[in-house]
Amino acid sequence: MTTATVGGRHYTAPAARGSADFAGTTRMLRLFLRRDRIVLPLWVFAFGLLPAFYVGSAKAVYTTQADLDHAAKSVMESPALVAMYGPVFSTDLGSVGLWKAGPFYAMIAIATILTVIRHTRVEEETGRAELVGATSIGRYAGLTAAMIMTATGCLVVAISSALALYSSDLPAAGSLAYGATLGGSGLAWAGVAAIAAQVSVGARVARGVAFGALGTAFAVRAVGDAGNGVLSWFSPLGWCINMRPYADERWWILIPLLTVGIVTTVAAYMLLRQRDTGSGLLAERPGAPVAAPMLSGPSGLAWRLQRGSLLAWSIGFLLYGSLMGGAINSVGDMLDNSKQIRDVINRMGGTDVLQNSFITFALSMLAIAASAYSISAVLRLHDEESSQRAEATLAGSVSRVRYALSHIGIALVGPVVLLLVAGAAVGIIYGISDDDLAGKLGDCLGAAAVQVPAVWVLTGIAVTIYGVAPRYTPVAWGVLSAMITIFVIGSLDGLPQWIRDLVPFVHPPKLPGSSFQATPILWLLGIAVVLLGVGIAAFRRRDLR
Repeated sequence: MTTATVGGRHYTAPAARGSADFAGTTRMLRLFLRRDRIVLPLWVFAFGLLPAFYVGSAKAVYTTQADLDHAAKSVMESPALVAMYGPVFSTDLGSVGLWKAGPFYAMIAIATILTVIRHTRVEEETGRAELVGATSIGRYAGLTAAMIMTATGCLVVAISSALALYSSDLPAAGSLAYGATLGGSGLAWAGVAAIAAQVSVGARVARGVAFGALGTAFAVRAVGDAGNGVLSWFSPLGWCINMRPYADERWWILIPLLTVGIVTTVAAYMLLRQRDTGSGLLAERPGAPVAAPMLSGPSGLAWRLQRGSLLAWSIGFLLYGSLMGGAINSVGDMLDNSKQIRDVINRMGGTDVLQNSFITFALSMLAIAASAYSISAVLRLHDEESSQRAEATLAGSVSRVRYALSHIGIALVGPVVLLLVAGAAVGIIYGISDDDLAGKLGDCLGAAAVQVPAVWVLTGIAVTIYGVAPRYTPVAWGVLSAMITIFVIGSLDGLPQWIRDLVPFVHPPKLPGSSFQATPILWLLGIAVVLLGVGIAAFRRRDLR
């Protein structure tokens, strides 16, 4: 027996570990940018320009310094308003005008969380990350590309919002401070999302972890601002509020914001090194050996998959509705003397009674939030199909229509639950403070209920996109973002009515305070039914992906 050696082969040292881990980052970035070519510009555009519209509206409403002083004083006398939006630190136009833009710090966090998780954990959950990783793509390329794209979006938001505010004749320092803080908030929460993507096994759990942290930060900030302000310093959202644009800016607050973004990002890379692709650091609990009776059909399975999300959203709607109920009586004191404010609120869909107008507009905004829940419930169908779990379910004695309706039913019922919970919270708190519990509760529940058909139109749009062109299902988020932009800008700046009519949330009866009209409700229901029918029929006929 002899041993043969193969000549001509020479040992080649492998590339440095660090460079190999990041190989292909540029190509992954190009792929992510192409996939987000619609959604990314939408949230960058919205957060970059909407703050200036808020200031423009305040400039048109508060025409004198006395009006600004009165508005700031009224806000600070209402703990509920301070908890919802944060305190007003000065009576300058910029500070008062941007007061209601305080929630943008949390809204950009939502955008960055969804963006990072969509391009990290979702890629692993669907198996695409493992397929791409089998090529010459480094281990860290996907996470790096997602973070670069998100950070670039935050940078563009910071620059565009600062320039837009400065062009509104506001001081440069305050404009730059607000823009930098808005971008810094997005960066900080992008890092939190990156960690959530490493510790969880599925995208749904990752979103739950990140949004749970965001909800906790919002609650801590709200309680702190409504109190003595100390607790707010334990929340990144509280740091953003305390930057105090146009009121002796605290530039050093950018240091902890950026530190959180850097530390969480570095931690995400360290956690990524410690796990296998497709796995998570939080171990999955073993399921029961025998399925519960509720899991005997597709409806039970859909409920099992989505019940946690509905519970979390319900708690959020309950808390926010309670805050709004406590703020209603303060609205009249703050706004009652301004004809300009009445005009703006009436364009938003209100009546001559400011308290009723506030309820109408507040529940319209909650209807938009309920639409986001409904779209996410519909997207669960898309996720199940992309991960090929839908194919396994449909291989049994389950029709496509029955399978689709199991998730669509939750997308339709869920917003009803959320809006009624919020309406009940508003009515109870408002009724107790006004010594008219039964009357105010009934009014607020009715005002919440009439918003449901408008939400179902968005549900129908998402189902239609999923049925006709499943790969473009996430575009439903872009449709919702466009409608929010039109709704807000049209309310503040008086867009032509035909443009505002494209948004379903402007059509429900303006309850409480005006008479109920069935015609717009019937039209919205008819449109929703047609859209749902088209989407389900298309899904029934097409091939699974």
